[in-house]
Amino acid sequence: MSLKKLPTGVQDILPRECRALNGVRERLTRAFEAHGYEPVLSAAVEYYDTYAGIRNALPQERMFKFTDSDGRLLVLRPDATLSISRIAATKLAAPKARLYYFLDKWDAQNAGGVKSREIIQAGVERLGEEGAFSDAQTIAFAIDCMREAGLSDCIADVGHVGYMKGVLEECGLSDAQAEEVRACLNAKDGLNAERLLRSAGAREETLAAVRALPTLFGGAEVFGRAEKLTQSARAQAAIAHLKQVHRILADMGYEQSVCFDFGTGKSLSYYSGIVFSGLVKEVGAPVLSGGRYDSLADDFGKHIPAVGFAIGLKRVLMALERQGKFPAERTPDAAVACEEGAEGAADALCRRLIASGKRVTLAAEYGEGALSDSAAPEKYYVAKEGVRRI
Repeated sequence: MSLKKLPTGVQDILPRECRALNGVRERLTRAFEAHGYEPVLSAAVEYYDTYAGIRNALPQERMFKFTDSDGRLLVLRPDATLSISRIAATKLAAPKARLYYFLDKWDAQNAGGVKSREIIQAGVERLGEEGAFSDAQTIAFAIDCMREAGLSDCIADVGHVGYMKGVLEECGLSDAQAEEVRACLNAKDGLNAERLLRSAGAREETLAAVRALPTLFGGAEVFGRAEKLTQSARAQAAIAHLKQVHRILADMGYEQSVCFDFGTGKSLSYYSGIVFSGLVKEVGAPVLSGGRYDSLADDFGKHIPAVGFAIGLKRVLMALERQGKFPAERTPDAAVACEEGAEGAADALCRRLIASGKRVTLAAEYGEGALSDSAAPEKYYVAKEGVRRI
């Protein structure tokens, strides 16, 4: 095994990318703080038992597992929202909270492409909130955050898990069977989805509705088509909710940045209402993902309706580079060198320059020659007799 290689699905972040990442974090932090969100950071390591019995947890094969010195099974943080839900249910006294975070989560499954085992995220959670206005605000803020990160032509792709649940309920499927069909549809495996539906005795009109799901995509005009495909009360309630969200977003000025997608493939057990993704054409996967998860905290002993989203920061960097917005290499504004015995004066000069807002380096080598390789526009040599600009 080469010591130069890393495990599949993880990457080092070098100075150029790290500077861009720090810039995105700074801009997002300002946006989070300006909108009244409070910071939180969940533990990176948790007991496996915390998630083993949770119906909404990730499959155990996707968790990085290891044991501590006492033999107890641990996992690296598998999901940010589950961790925040645990904190909200067990450690927060207030019935409502708006939280933001920057953290890594870990997924042992690696599918290559733009997917990674180590996912660097920023996100927000609105805890204790319900209703279309809260959902619309969250979607609007998601769009704002993509723009604050520096991305252009951002679109929020919005759906509702209630629509697909309603359509599949008409087939008499159990929750587990519906999730299996959802996974097939998400993988564009229409043949196996139809096989599962036929084995459950689905009627031809229901099969037609399922086949049409991937085509139910667009602006407000798609609502009418969605209404005609099913008589399910649950699906019709989902459409009514999305109509209200659309009205609010239009009133807030976001109509041109939103499209509606009734064929969304997000988990039917994890999410309970609206779901949405943030898209930019330069990346072949969402840079942002979110939705409503009203039952996620239930397994931790407390019912907390909630909605939120997470931003994949590596994908944001990929999109920024492809949009030509990656920050240029940054050189120091000033470079300082000194002769032996003038270290204190050189350090004092650096501090004055830094206080004036400049980025400064102090050479570790003595002599004027230490400045020869510097690309800084300002160069200073400090001798015992005084300072000279070169």
